Amino acid sequence: MSMYTERLQVLVSADQRRRLEAEAERRGSSVATVVRDAIDASLSQPSREERIRAIDAIKAMKGKHLSVEEIEAIVDEERDSNFPLVTRD
Repeated sequence: MSMYTERLQVLVSADQRRRLEAEAERRGSSVATVVRDAIDASLSQPSREERIRAIDAIKAMKGKHLSVEEIEAIVDEERDSNFPLVTRD
């Protein structure tokens, strides 16, 4: 378990407090845990700039692009090689 060393005071509305408490009760956890999880979920996402850079990198890729049919054929081939049909005589 992480050692929490930083204290933070946040003012919330009565409605926000009720929702936090309801979520904590639903999870069987503390309000503090719900808040920490919400912070992690919100701030651990890539930034808009990072997403744009990733899209630009994908667009700049060279090479053959497979059609849906080609991808399905590859998946079917892999599945068949890993899970051959068993026939009964």
